[in-house]
Amino acid sequence: MTAEPNAPGGAGSWQARDSRHYLHPFTDHHDLGQAGARIIERAEGCYVFDEHGQRILDGMAGLWCVNLGYGRDDLVDAATRQMHELPYYNSFFQTAHPPAIELAERIASIAPVGFELTFFTGSGSEANDTNIKLVRRYWDLEGKPEKRHIISRKNAYHGSTVAAAVLGGMGPMHEQLGPMVNFIHHIEQPYHFGLGREQDPAAFGLAQARLLESKIRQLGAENVAAFIGEPVQGAGGVIIPPDSYWPEVQRICRKYDILLIADEVITGFGRLGEWFGCQRLGIQPDLITFAKGVTSGYLPLGGVVVGERVASVMRVKGGEFAHGYTYSGHPAVCAVALANIAAMEREGVIDRVREETAPALADGLASLADHPLVGETRSIGLMGAIEIVADPVTGERFDEELHVGSRCRNFCFDNGLVMRAVGDSMIVAPPLVISPAQIDELVNTARRCLDLTGDWIASQE
Repeated sequence: MTAEPNAPGGAGSWQARDSRHYLHPFTDHHDLGQAGARIIERAEGCYVFDEHGQRILDGMAGLWCVNLGYGRDDLVDAATRQMHELPYYNSFFQTAHPPAIELAERIASIAPVGFELTFFTGSGSEANDTNIKLVRRYWDLEGKPEKRHIISRKNAYHGSTVAAAVLGGMGPMHEQLGPMVNFIHHIEQPYHFGLGREQDPAAFGLAQARLLESKIRQLGAENVAAFIGEPVQGAGGVIIPPDSYWPEVQRICRKYDILLIADEVITGFGRLGEWFGCQRLGIQPDLITFAKGVTSGYLPLGGVVVGERVASVMRVKGGEFAHGYTYSGHPAVCAVALANIAAMEREGVIDRVREETAPALADGLASLADHPLVGETRSIGLMGAIEIVADPVTGERFDEELHVGSRCRNFCFDNGLVMRAVGDSMIVAPPLVISPAQIDELVNTARRCLDLTGDWIASQE
């Protein structure tokens, strides 16, 4: 008998077709072929629905990006109108079009003071590749071409293109790439729970920041171009630095004349209760990377907001910036971004995050601290983490071979919640339009899945 097209489990099922033809990102394809992909067919508000009709609360906003939730006709209509008027034109050869100009102007109006210039890309990875070239170009124009080295952090994520992957500090990505460039260096991250929980947080934050100064001295300040960091490390496990960390990093960058890049692909466009995370944390960068939430993920867009220090040198000293992408400033994508920003303002989304839903998420996650598997909960804005441990007192982890975090993630999916596992850290970053009642749903489901995880662990003993 021939299987019906898309019949679950049949040769024509979505899972079978997926396994034959679709190479997934960050996936063990042997394991995927054994288990089959989970097929998401539609979405509405803060929920996605799989092929069996199960409703699942999307606690990760797609991939940190669906800030306004699913099913927004205003964003779809903006794309449709622009596609009818001008579906595509490039920004090469001294040309431009209204959507890209309007969006660049709009971003300048919400960015920190002194950020008037924007370069558009198709993703955060492309934006961080752009940062490398901007930094190089800046120092060349300043007559200091020897300033070429860039310092980043271990466990940082800055993208998946070759340059951005090296810029990040994800070990598995580096292992598969092998040695690629020799001008990017990494220092330890400000992960208090994982690296310094016995220390005073303020002292730990200062110590981790001063690793930057040590690395600069080792390389020679005359050779160091920039430091890049996410205000809050996202894919690394929602690593929230102690309050002492960023002011000290800022001081060090100024002392040694180092450009500071804030990678706001995750923290930009409202995630921390401000338009940009650097505004929340008091960081004064020279370059800001953005993507994801700028369009609520409806179409791909990224970019770099360029501070006056860099922008003025490029304008005054001139010369070609030999860099660009076919889809830089794509008109339909820019139109969606403009509609997204307008909707966030019109609906008071960022104020609601800051005043209502971020405190509700913090309280909800904190209520899980009494669970026997939980060593710490933490959050800032609408992003948070739950540390799963074998011993909440000592912070001792479970054996890595148990893959406890992945087990918990699967229990969550099966019970109607998307949570992401970073090792044994469970992380959430729901749509910015999530309601307090839905936050309660998220927290209650998380507790139930922690219980199920605990039962599974007990069954392995």
